[in-house]
Amino acid sequence: MSEVTRSLLQRWGASLRRGADFDSWGQLVEAIDEYQILARHLQKEAQAQHNNSEFTEEQKKTIGKIATCLELRSAALQSTQSQEEFKLEDLKKLEPRRILAPGEEENLEFEDDEEGGAGAGPPGSPSARVPGTLLPRLPSEPGMTLLTIRIEKIGLKDAGQCIDPYITVSVKDLNGIDLTPVQDTPVASRKEDTYVHFNVDIELQKHVEKLTKGAAIFFEFKHYKPKKRFTSTKCFAFMEMDEIKPGPIVIELNPLTLKERNCSY
Repeated sequence: MSEVTRSLLQRWGASLRRGADFDSWGQLVEAIDEYQILARHLQKEAQAQHNNSEFTEEQKKTIGKIATCLELRSAALQSTQSQEEFKLEDLKKLEPRRILAPGEEENLEFEDDEEGGAGAGPPGSPSARVPGTLLPRLPSEPGMTLLTIRIEKIGLKDAGQCIDPYITVSVKDLNGIDLTPVQDTPVASRKEDTYVHFNVDIELQKHVEKLTKGAAIFFEFKHYKPKKRFTSTKCFAFMEMDEIKPGPIVIELNPLTLKERNCSY
C-alpha cells in the first residue's frame, strides 16, 4: 500500500468517526456537514480516471457506495419524518480502512482507547489520527496577490487544559460557502501559561483578487475531549478582507461554534 493510499484511508476514517461522534451526541448540523464533505471527497475519488487514482475499479465502486450511504444518513438527519432510512449503527460499519484494506488496520492508525491525559496525544485524538492538512503556496500570476497568514498563538484562560489543539482555517462567502479548500494546522507546538502556540503559515488557496465580495477568513480553534472521545470547536475568529494588512494583527475570539453563529457576520 502506498503512502498516498494510507494517508487517504486515515483521513477518510477520521472524518467518518468525527461525523459519527457529532451524530451520536446530537450535534446534527455538524454531523451533516462532516458527512457531506466526506461524501464529496469519496465521490470525487470514485469518479477519478484510472491513471489519476490510487484505487482499483472495484475499490472505486465500493468507495462510491460508501459515499451514497453517507448521503443517505445525511438525508435521514435532515428529514422531518420519524423513520430513519439509514441508521448510525449501519454507518459505523463502513470504516474505509477495513473495507478497502482488510488485514492492514494495525498499520494505518491507532485504535480508539480510553481517555488520556492532557498533552499526551491519546489514541483517537486528532494528533494520533490526522496530521495537519496545510497546502503549499499557489503559483504566482502577474497582477495577482498571494496571501500568507502566520498563526502565532491564541490566548485562552484554560489553554493548558486543551488536548491536541489545532485550528481549522477556511475562506467563506456571505452564505457560508467555502471558497477555498479547508486547511487544518498541525497540533499546537506548545502550551505556555494562557497561550497555545502554533507558529505556522497558512497559504490562501486563491488569489485575493479572485475572492468574491464579502468573503472572510475563519479560524476555528478545536481540541479533543477524551471523556466524550470527541473533537470540539471551542471558539472561532474571522477576518474580513478589508482588515488584511501587512504585519501583526490581533483578532477577537467568539466562544460560539461556527455553525451556531451560522456565518452571519
